[in-house]
Amino acid sequence: MSSPLRQRMIEDMQLRGLSSHTQYVYVQHVLNLALYYGKSPADVTDEELRQYFIYLKDERKFSRSTSTVILCAIKFLFTHTLQRDWSALELVRPLPSKKQPVILSQDEVRQILACIRKPHYQICMKLIYVCGLRISEGVSLQVDEIDSQRNQLHIRNSKGRKDRRVPLPEQVLLQLRQLWKTHRHPLWIFPQRNRWHFIPDASTHMSRVGVAKTLKMALTESDVTKPATVHTLRHSWATHLLEAGVDLHVLQSWLGHTSIRTTSHYLHLTKKSQDVALTRLNNFLSDLI
Repeated sequence: MSSPLRQRMIEDMQLRGLSSHTQYVYVQHVLNLALYYGKSPADVTDEELRQYFIYLKDERKFSRSTSTVILCAIKFLFTHTLQRDWSALELVRPLPSKKQPVILSQDEVRQILACIRKPHYQICMKLIYVCGLRISEGVSLQVDEIDSQRNQLHIRNSKGRKDRRVPLPEQVLLQLRQLWKTHRHPLWIFPQRNRWHFIPDASTHMSRVGVAKTLKMALTESDVTKPATVHTLRHSWATHLLEAGVDLHVLQSWLGHTSIRTTSHYLHLTKKSQDVALTRLNNFLSDLI
């Protein structure tokens, strides 16, 4: 992708308020399209675009979520920057996934966390679990987002450009303080690291990739066989809170969901709900068996 076109796309994304991470991801996916055909994306035909998504699906075998991000990136370029109408973009939209999210038990969460040896990764993972954070929210946590007087996190500009407040358990707050004292960075709780330690004057935060790889290694070392990811901790936290009796609307606020319907999907994942359903099923069938 030529520099003028890339710069114009970045400016358009900035005007629309997309996060810096989203801007980076979108540019990379558009660049991949340009490299695949060896020409500017502006010169890619409708049929070539269709064949590209067939290639991603059949040969690269990308997941629905990854394919959707690629589609959004390319669609942004064509509809906003190039201002072109591409009917193929509607044809290649991945079908909604009907898979249920993986849910870890509290004991499984403990097992995984116990297998994480490096303190900065373990504390970050604990934070993500006990506050129901997305991985991007965890690694990019800033010092002034911690309200120690109220034991809360003030998550700013999260998904959908929304702010929200979530409770922060005292034990994790203390661990965050101890970790911060090892680097005293004025902005980040988890500043960028080199191989051995945090960089005191780092210009950005710790990598998400390192956190994801660490959880994968801990999963292998533990006795947990479920295909969990870092985002599984958020799903599990929401389910555990519902099982503990937390109100659905309160949980909606903590998760940052716009619709209560999104939050209600966790209801049928709780063990309590499954046990109640099984009891009712047994009672229903008692006279038939």
